[in-house]
Amino acid sequence: MFGARCLLRALRSCSSAPCPRHKLSAKLSVRDALGAQNASGERVKVQGWIRSVRSQKEVLFLHVNDGSSLESLQVVADSSFDSRELTFGSSVEVQGQLVKSLSKRQNVELKAEKIEVVGNCDAKAFPFKYKERHPLEYLRQYPHLRCRTNVQGSILRVRSEATAAIHSFFKDSGFVHIHTPVITSNDCEGAGELFQVKPSSKIKVPEENFFNIPVFLTVSGQLHLEVMSGAFTQVFTFGPTFRAENSQSRRHLAEFYMVEAEISFLESLQDLMQVMEGLFKTTTMTVLSNCPEDVELCHKFIAPGQKIRTYAKKQLSNWGADLHTEHEKYLVKHCGDIPVFVINYPLALKPFYMRDNEDSPQHTVAAVDLLVPGVGELFGGSLREERYHFLEQRLARSGLTEAYQWYLDLRRFGSVPHGGFGMGFERCLQCILGIDNIKDVIPFPRFTHSCLL
Repeated sequence: MFGARCLLRALRSCSSAPCPRHKLSAKLSVRDALGAQNASGERVKVQGWIRSVRSQKEVLFLHVNDGSSLESLQVVADSSFDSRELTFGSSVEVQGQLVKSLSKRQNVELKAEKIEVVGNCDAKAFPFKYKERHPLEYLRQYPHLRCRTNVQGSILRVRSEATAAIHSFFKDSGFVHIHTPVITSNDCEGAGELFQVKPSSKIKVPEENFFNIPVFLTVSGQLHLEVMSGAFTQVFTFGPTFRAENSQSRRHLAEFYMVEAEISFLESLQDLMQVMEGLFKTTTMTVLSNCPEDVELCHKFIAPGQKIRTYAKKQLSNWGADLHTEHEKYLVKHCGDIPVFVINYPLALKPFYMRDNEDSPQHTVAAVDLLVPGVGELFGGSLREERYHFLEQRLARSGLTEAYQWYLDLRRFGSVPHGGFGMGFERCLQCILGIDNIKDVIPFPRFTHSCLL
């Protein structure tokens, strides 16, 4: 406590560097400059990248963007500025006066007094061309550059806003954020689709394994959250997960982000579904409210171009068989293209940790999936089996008793009814933006035979 007080005192005593006597230009983001209410000639400095250049006899027009908004700031400069270095893609620092614009296309513009080219760009060699709308498949070839396009900029801003909305939802709901490990000895799903972690051959390890046991990249933080739910009634995690699926489909990635939560003293699927619905609604409404231009861009130029798949009406599945993507999408379409909850799956289809409903002859578990338009499954959750003897029998039948003895211990020492869920973050973005391929909503997609950068 003494150390914390000393640190606080030191921070309070810190002073900023003395201000120079001459007035400096205030540094503004493009977003803040565009939102200025009283643009009356105040001097500002804007830094960013040139999105377009238009030269006339006596005046030069630039559009500069710094990633803070979809709209660029118009810079008006005297034709005396050397326009040869002011090319599409070049980075610049512009100082001048922020004034009201005479054009109806924008409210303000920057009347340039000084333009400094920070970094040149060879527009001819640059893979993206001004005013050319490149297909998303083409952009994926340039993971180091595609973030500079309008569409990827919009997607990444939405991703950032959705991330903040998720954290805000959980914080406002009283959840504790837990950092679950990326390296684990558990296979939560039991599917065997794991990336094993080993030290490089340059490192000499005296034992057979670095950790003495085989370890893997996590497929889920659920089991670690269940540990924490024995001390905190509401916990969540939000981080990368990994699946070694040999698939290049539009729905799969080898590395993706999962939002997972566990809630103690939870006894009904209905209560769990309310939290799932609240998270999805809050995230979606926040994005639509705070990023309207970015969402509109995706809906206008991406979503309409996607193929609309139809599914013939047919028997979804025999009892005891799992639902596939086409079944999930048909259910959503059949219910009016709105999110749909599916509950109580056959026990044989689900992992050992899901609670037995004891409802023979169907014999189901208290599991729930949330299916959404265009994507299919977005959330998966369940009540967890908190009864020691039921769980012990399930583990024994699966031959997992020894490996999960610690999991049984959680039921021996103060066990409570609890449940939880996981949401695929990229699939959530696909649903909101109408983007068909999951590879386009993550900055650096990893999938089989592809790990660029």
